Order: sequence, then structure tokens, then C-alpha cells
Amino acid sequence: MHTATIDCLLDYDVASPTHFLFNIEAAFHDSHKVLEERLSVTPSVKVRHFCDERNGNRFFRLDAPRGLLSVNYHARVELHHAPVPLYLDEVPVTAVPDDAMRFLMPSRYCESDIMSRAAQQLFGHLPLGLSRVRAIESWIHDSIHYLPGFSNSTTTAQEVFVQRAGVCRDFAHLGITLCRALNIPARLVVGYVYFDEPPQDFHAVFEAWLDGRWVMFDATRMAPIDRLVRIGTGRDAKDVAFATIFGGVTMLRKELTIDQGDIRPGEAFSSQPAVLTA
Repeated sequence: MHTATIDCLLDYDVASPTHFLFNIEAAFHDSHKVLEERLSVTPSVKVRHFCDERNGNRFFRLDAPRGLLSVNYHARVELHHAPVPLYLDEVPVTAVPDDAMRFLMPSRYCESDIMSRAAQQLFGHLPLGLSRVRAIESWIHDSIHYLPGFSNSTTTAQEVFVQRAGVCRDFAHLGITLCRALNIPARLVVGYVYFDEPPQDFHAVFEAWLDGRWVMFDATRMAPIDRLVRIGTGRDAKDVAFATIFGGVTMLRKELTIDQGDIRPGEAFSSQPAVLTA
């Protein structure tokens, strides 16, 4: 069993009264237990909390006046990830649960309908199951160059496939898209996890529905996937943005500090996926 201590600091220069929607708190999920947490907002404003009960994503909203806004979230979390069986099968579409069907559909950043032919050419001939999703993960890792600043907030999986470069969310979007194109339900997960390089930030991975459970994959291989503290789960980045802003603001600082105890700088991480039961 492992623990993680998280500090997230976000500072903004608010040009005019602005409404913020944040998703930075550890989600309600079986993969971890929040031992302690606190949220502070400066200046003092009314904060409204709510939860997406289907995914466990936690949100809070606030109205910020003109001037400086600072949001700080601190948590200590106990992780409960489960080991992955050696073999997991794919689920026929007819047996996909109703609440997972939406993760088979194309979405804003994951054009699985457009990418169907490419997915079939690359992976259609492979044995079905966990090994095929691992092959997708490995292909992305080997074929896509991790290049901060190359992509932007509108970059889609198809563009990443063509340009062959991006950041963690682009790697995850491409994994989701290739899985969906092969009729494997897949979704985006964003969370906190320690990694050595580049500078610490939120991290995005993808999950595939195999043998009645969600299994997590990370094509970047930047961090130990079984140490990720989940913040948000959704169809793609539109569902799990850490901040959605309705107004004119400038971000002054985004500073994340994640202490996972026994993880040391420069440590090599396994690419084996982690099973999550919910």
C-alpha cells in the first residue's frame, strides 16, 4: 500500500469578474482513500461544491472579482490499486454495459470513426484482449514523440497521429481513439502522479474496458501507473479540464508538488497496466 501527498497551487490575474469551474480534488473512487485534504481560496469568496456521481469527479465553482485569485488544494491519499491478471478478454459490443456504451462513441478529441481504417490496419490482425491494448500502448510510445508545447488545447487524436508528437493528454486521446475504433470502450483519466521530467503537472492516461473491468494504460511511460491519484474520468479532455473559465483571466502560476515517498528521481517505471474495479 502506498500514499501520496499532493499540493496544487493555481494563481490567476482576473481582468474582470469571472466564473471558475475547477476539477482538482481527488475523485471519489475505489482506487484510493483520501486521508486528509483542505482547500483554500484567496480572496475569500463563496465556493459551491458538487460531484458527478457517475464518475466520482468532484467540482467546485466560484465567482472571482477583478484582481488576483489564488487556489490551493492539499491532500494526503492512500492508494488501493489492484494487480492486473495475465489475460483479459475483450467484451463483445452486445455485452458492453449500458453505462459504458458512451465510451465507444467518437468524441470531441477522439475521432474513432475517422481513425477506424488506420486502427484496423495496425491492430486488427492481433489477438483480442489485453495484449492488443498493450500493443496500442506500445505503438504510441514508440511512434509518438513527447514534445511539450507542440500541441494545444484544440489538438485531436487524428492530428497527433499525423504529426507524431504531443503531450500526455495527446497520447491518451490517441489510445482512446484506437481502442474505440476497434470496438473497445475507452476513456480518459487525469490525476496526480510523481514524474521526474518534464516539470510536474497533471497527468493524463487512458482506460480500456476488458473482461468487465476498467484497466489503465499510460503510453508515455513517464510515471508508475499504479501510483496515479485520480482526479477526473471522462470521454476526453472536455470532461476533465482542471479549470474551465468564463471570463478574461491570465494564469500566473500552476505549481504542483507530489510526494510519493519511495519514488526517486530518475527511477524507471513499468508499463504494465493497473486494474481498477469501478
